[in-house]
Amino acid sequence: MGNVKISAEKVEKRYNPGAPNEVLAIENITLDIQDGEFVALLGPSGCGKSTFLFMVGGFEKPTEGTLRLNGQPIDGPGANRGIVFQEYVLFPWQVVSKNIAYGLRIAGVSQAEQDRRVAELINMIGLQGFESAYPESLSGGMKQRVAIARALAYDPEILLMDEPFGALDAQTRARMISDLTRIHATTHKTTLFVTHSVEEAILLSDKIALFSARPSRIKRVFEIDLPHPRRVTDDGFVTFEREILESLEQEVSDTLDGRLDSAG
Repeated sequence: MGNVKISAEKVEKRYNPGAPNEVLAIENITLDIQDGEFVALLGPSGCGKSTFLFMVGGFEKPTEGTLRLNGQPIDGPGANRGIVFQEYVLFPWQVVSKNIAYGLRIAGVSQAEQDRRVAELINMIGLQGFESAYPESLSGGMKQRVAIARALAYDPEILLMDEPFGALDAQTRARMISDLTRIHATTHKTTLFVTHSVEEAILLSDKIALFSARPSRIKRVFEIDLPHPRRVTDDGFVTFEREILESLEQEVSDTLDGRLDSAG
């Protein structure tokens, strides 16, 4: 780490600008993400975390401000960014190995290199023996590991993850947090991780950007300087959890108050 990988300066996002139904989703977001950092975006529902992630992915464009990758403006999606969604988005008619290799096939990578890369990733995600399995036969956690492997297959610089563990049960989620910690330690990919879970954010991240209620600003950035592996019973974890929850609870309260005012 040390070099700025992603830089946002006074980024704003408006939907339907100038129209009666205009929505100001994000206002004045300024954030630097270092090369190799794991950064969690945390905040109330509807506060713009995923919108910011999609702007980094190139699927949305800022209304104002600048958003750069490696010092260059982001002007669309690219193979240097892999994305993992909450839904697994696997091809049900393709086996695990073919799902992982999809991007490599599209890019015209040789079969030998596809096979090498898929074998490497199968080993990394711990699915040896399931190479020929179809998604319907996999558990939710296994499907998400395949989705992560597919995003990593073409060796992107950045991994974008939009609530990837949101649909998983508690036990599977704990296993996935452990797996992702190990994968990040192995790959050192710059990772942007959207979550509603304070626990996930602290267990995984180098840095947490706490988003305010909409229109979103970054209320505070927490540097999580705890060694891995982390446990929820660690003193350092409990201290960060208390501090973050206090800030987050105020934002949730503000969001609910705003909705009640609108309804009234």
